[in-house]
Amino acid sequence: MPASQSCDILVLGSGESGKYLAWTMAKSGLRVVVIERALIGGSCPNVACLPSKNIIYSGHVAALARRGAEFGLPDGPARVDMGAVRERKRRMVQDLIEVHRRNYAASGAALVMGEGRLVAPRSIEVALREGGTQVCSGERVFLNLGTHAAIPAVPGLAESQPLTHVEALELGVVPEHLIVLGGGYVGLEMAQPWRRFGSRVTVIEQGPQIAGHEDPDVAQAITERFEAEGIEILAGVKPERVDGRSGDRVDFHVQGPAGPQRISGSHLLVAAGRTPNTRGIGLEEAGIALDARGYVRVNERLETTARGVWAMGDCAGSPQFTHVAFDDFRIVHANLTGGKRTTQGRVVPYCMFTDPELGRVGLDETQARKAGVAYRVAKIPMAAVLRTRTLSEPHGFLKALVAVDSDQLLGFTAVGVGAGELVAVVQTAMLAGLPYTALRDSVLTHPTMAEGLTVLFAAAPTPPVADSRKRA
Repeated sequence: MPASQSCDILVLGSGESGKYLAWTMAKSGLRVVVIERALIGGSCPNVACLPSKNIIYSGHVAALARRGAEFGLPDGPARVDMGAVRERKRRMVQDLIEVHRRNYAASGAALVMGEGRLVAPRSIEVALREGGTQVCSGERVFLNLGTHAAIPAVPGLAESQPLTHVEALELGVVPEHLIVLGGGYVGLEMAQPWRRFGSRVTVIEQGPQIAGHEDPDVAQAITERFEAEGIEILAGVKPERVDGRSGDRVDFHVQGPAGPQRISGSHLLVAAGRTPNTRGIGLEEAGIALDARGYVRVNERLETTARGVWAMGDCAGSPQFTHVAFDDFRIVHANLTGGKRTTQGRVVPYCMFTDPELGRVGLDETQARKAGVAYRVAKIPMAAVLRTRTLSEPHGFLKALVAVDSDQLLGFTAVGVGAGELVAVVQTAMLAGLPYTALRDSVLTHPTMAEGLTVLFAAAPTPPVADSRKRA
């Protein structure tokens, strides 16, 4: 008979939401148990956000090295040692894991390593990593299950054993020709560094443009930079089948406007969306309902359909960003301790760490038109921000949407160097309810990227853009 233990707080999954809830509640004196299948701290410090940005920056350094003559430095070939690139990433990950171990020890939360499955309301049976089983029961249970890379149902795709971002971050060699299926954030972030390391890279996107959730001018700016670096982009094509095996030879057959086409490469990376880790772990048997997409059904306080059970992070259908998962923790913690926070009305920023970066918060033009929101636009090229001249990084633009009947900021998009940092400034103004004129009239340090906001908003927003209903 498996060993058992009971606790006040039982968390399945040690990702961003789960670990912070565990550490915080344990420090308050509650008995807390966290069950983790494999990755201490979740995907972000192990196989996603931080490792990918580590690799991306190595690619950035390689690109700068090839531009040495532009900066008055000796020009010559930049040889990339992928083993060293990978080792730098591994050291960072190991350091982060040790930080997490220390946090568990300091908080008093127990970390149980193994595969968990719900076997009764608020009870989880764990197949322990070192062998044997254990049943953990909690007064309150929190699901922090995460997601994994989806493999589309393209004939031969699964059989080709493609890379996902997890395996790509562990490559110790530079692929001769990397084919990337998916022109979204993950696919684009992965495509560029491998090109800079020396791979030939082809991005296959079924939609009409890469960065399909963005305005066309954003997609165009990224496309131009990628193509200037030698990255081939095939958009508006339908995957037909895959032959071969990734790591050896793979033939990707697509159907496009020009007819059938075959792309032959050495490696295939799939970056075509995410699937929640909710199947086969007893959720339905415990009274925890899923939505039509397989995510845990929650209300605005992240409570599930089962009494005493919450879900947080990606598995709850939250926007799939670590900073949103952290806010999910804050919402749950607030409601456990007498507060009344909900997921409603959150202003969620994000950044894609390509070069140039993409940062956005609030509405873009596509969303505003779809919602029937009339707006004014302020837009300047990044070259108008003098800091970019000192960096020789003039690519991209800044764009803001302003309400028609007031000076309210509706949204902001930055494509260019430092875009992610600029977004935080505008987001702060939006949260404070400041008009765009507050940024226009601010005294900002020269020469910084933030100074570009005064330039952007000094350009009087153009006349109103009619909403979609008025255009009909």
